[in-house]
Amino acid sequence: MFADILRMLTGTPEGNTLDATDARLAMAALLVRVARADDLYQPDEIARIDSVLSRRYSLTPADAAALRVEAEALEEQASDTVRFTRLIKDAVPYEERDAVIEAMWFVVLADDDRSEDENALLRMVANLIGVSDRDSALARQRAQRAQ
Repeated sequence: MFADILRMLTGTPEGNTLDATDARLAMAALLVRVARADDLYQPDEIARIDSVLSRRYSLTPADAAALRVEAEALEEQASDTVRFTRLIKDAVPYEERDAVIEAMWFVVLADDDRSEDENALLRMVANLIGVSDRDSALARQRAQRAQ
């Protein structure tokens, strides 16, 4: 599974699709990337990632933490955010993509400090997965209310 995603991230021919487990790992890795965007990877952000993964995929806390640990390793090895977003775009129906952005904002807001790097990454990710700036702003507002 990990090797399959790495191959997709490093240039496997078009047409490959992710199974549900791979899509979860890609999503988790993108959450880790967002949390690390400001060069700080805080315990609050880690807890938020685990919470998002647990809720989104109905995982136990231990299973969510294990998925995050695997995603941390994947995120370190994959240099291209654009390919991560392509995997997410392919795996997540359009109607659910604003929830993906909301989850990312929820992680970014964990430390109560939005850096320019985090803002820029979220703008890019939202655009790449087809979520408008307006819908991203609404997702951010929902994430702020959920804190």
